Amino acid sequence: MRFLLTDEQRQFARSLDAMLAAAGTPAVVRAWADGDTAPGRALWSKLADAGVFALAVPERYDGVGLLPVELAVVFAELGRHAVPGPLVETVAAAAFLDRLGNGAIAADWLPGIAAGTSVVSFALLTADAPYALDAATADAVFVVEGDTVRLAESAGGVQRSADPARRLARPLGGAVLARGPAVTAAARHASRVARLATAAQSLGLGRALLARTVEYVGRRTQFGVPIGSFQAVKHRLADVLIALEFAQPLLHSAALALAADGPDAEGPDAGREIAAAKVAAGRAAHGAALTALHLHGALGYTDELDLSLWIRKARPLRDAWGTPAVCRARVLAGPGTAPAPAPAPAPASASASAQEAVDE
Repeated sequence: MRFLLTDEQRQFARSLDAMLAAAGTPAVVRAWADGDTAPGRALWSKLADAGVFALAVPERYDGVGLLPVELAVVFAELGRHAVPGPLVETVAAAAFLDRLGNGAIAADWLPGIAAGTSVVSFALLTADAPYALDAATADAVFVVEGDTVRLAESAGGVQRSADPARRLARPLGGAVLARGPAVTAAARHASRVARLATAAQSLGLGRALLARTVEYVGRRTQFGVPIGSFQAVKHRLADVLIALEFAQPLLHSAALALAADGPDAEGPDAGREIAAAKVAAGRAAHGAALTALHLHGALGYTDELDLSLWIRKARPLRDAWGTPAVCRARVLAGPGTAPAPAPAPAPASASASAQEAVDE
């Protein structure tokens, strides 16, 4: 199995990196957290013009996908630059609507998702996870409960998150769009896409935290020398790098497994591969955040420092679309076996998204 990216994929990542670096994402994140979505929507349009959302939309609806490897490449860059908004949820909704098999609903929404004119959220609701990301600001919120999907008509019950830019709310009401086994199967597929994209975001976030911390310890001095020259600091950073490097091939393997996944697929178990990548990437990003916080000292705790925008995303991303316990249970359950559900954190923790307790 080949895990190396092609020249075109690497160039795509570089072009996104350059675009997002010029976009001033820290200001976009702060505005989004304050409820001002205008800068974020402007950036959303640029991402759509670059073809980001088309990667999750099939060609018959003006997209080019589903392309899981390219999605993993893209979401690693989105995580690297801490781009806010229901990015994962939008591509999950696209995957859901395509797999659902209802041409009328897909035709209503998928072209807008590909073009970036529709900012969509998607939620698999349970009693322990009743929230959807950006339910109060998205153009549409698709809500799956059991074997039923509905289009929410309003949102309420806002829940705070460890990441201020993750604005969680309860999707309320709405007309039923479809119900039955097709909804369940489409939701399972969408959750895999969401879990893969979240893992990629975590990986990109971790790499950004590591790069910023390496730069900082190289110029911060103590006892007349850079603190980066201290062996204990080197070891901490090396541990972070190893964890990120270990997660990278797992992510690529999961993307390839998802690309081969289908109703009649006989290849690798995509659900297990994605869960393994999610655990590794989430753990690596969380470790990078703790190391960045410690090595930056008191500066790491301040809201004024842009680094805090990255640090505060690490744990919510680790838990979104499957906590470590849920993902480990999925890996250990074995192919074709339904794992026992893992207990969900209490809603007061609010560090996870609305889907953290949902498993396959």
